[in-house]
Amino acid sequence: MEQQQQVKVVIGDRLGKGQQVAKGVEAAGGIAIVIPGVGADMKLGDVMNKENADFGISFCGSGGAGAITAQTKYKYPAEYGLRSVEQGLTAIRAGKKVLGYGFMDTEELGRRLTEQFIQAKRG
Repeated sequence: MEQQQQVKVVIGDRLGKGQQVAKGVEAAGGIAIVIPGVGADMKLGDVMNKENADFGISFCGSGGAGAITAQTKYKYPAEYGLRSVEQGLTAIRAGKKVLGYGFMDTEELGRRLTEQFIQAKRG
């Protein structure tokens, strides 16, 4: 039986947070990489590219800056301006790799997005 590679999720928060989302990613069996420091959302695409991540979550006031930057620089399909877990689940089902949220550092968000990604990957 082939060993399944863990889902790798990069988290970039404008205020340097993201620890709760990371706990949720790990609870779902994923690997969470939280970018440290203020302005981390703007580094999301760079870290995703370096780490060969499966998807990334950006947090800022509007829910757009880091996601748009990652999309522009690396051509990652992005959805931004997200405000609920359900919107993120829909974006993952649609094949988006970067999700841009307003501030929403919750364990539930990380867990459910990671579970949806794993389910979508299995087909």
